[in-house]
Amino acid sequence: MLQKVNINFLKDPEEFKLSDPIFIEGLPGIGHVGKLVADHLVNELETEKIVEICSHYFPPQVMVEEDGTIRMPKNEVYVYKSNSGSPDLVILVGDFQSISSEGHFELVNAYMDIARKFNCSKIFTLGGYGVGRLVEEPYVLGAANNKELISELTSFGVRFDKGEPGGGIIGASGLLLGVAELDNIPAACLMGVTSGYMVDPKSASAVLDILMRMLKIEVSVEALDERAKEMEKVIAQIKEMQETAVQQWKSDEDLRYFG
Repeated sequence: MLQKVNINFLKDPEEFKLSDPIFIEGLPGIGHVGKLVADHLVNELETEKIVEICSHYFPPQVMVEEDGTIRMPKNEVYVYKSNSGSPDLVILVGDFQSISSEGHFELVNAYMDIARKFNCSKIFTLGGYGVGRLVEEPYVLGAANNKELISELTSFGVRFDKGEPGGGIIGASGLLLGVAELDNIPAACLMGVTSGYMVDPKSASAVLDILMRMLKIEVSVEALDERAKEMEKVIAQIKEMQETAVQQWKSDEDLRYFG
């Protein structure tokens, strides 16, 4: 029977013997920026799924697979055991965020319980910041629950512009920072600036670049780059349509003037 939040550990966290791992959240959101980055890390690093999370706070639907079978919506947690100078990682990915305010709090509490079980030393949430216009060169905005982390992120090129993001950070990416502060866990949100109109792999690449340098991890960016190139073609088509519409409007205005 489905409960409010079902957490299924596939293995005991102690089996992995992680050392001060960093918790990374990348659930669906604006431009799917955070999801693109987190999914990419899971696919490119040698990760193993350890947790499945189901909840009646997810949308009331099932997911249909390519072969026609269905499955319940779920979020998942993967672990990465580093064998180099980079930190161990605990990565949260998945299908959905909550469809209700209550659910956001319930699910974030569940995510924090998982982070505590792994003794995570730091939390990074990933997302997009929509500006309502096409962005030629995306950059990364940040927010953090302590000033030391702000100084660290600034040194890697994260911007902390005054008054941005306006209105705060909604959903897991924001709430995790606040709840982590209550537990004295340093946490920050990295937000790739994006139009907010479409999936934005180019903005995701900007976030991934900072994350890679900060965590000293190396992963192939080829898949994201290919998606970014495809999206640039779409954006070019949109711009062409906009320019055509403007020219048509000017032409119509001229005709009305002479009429």
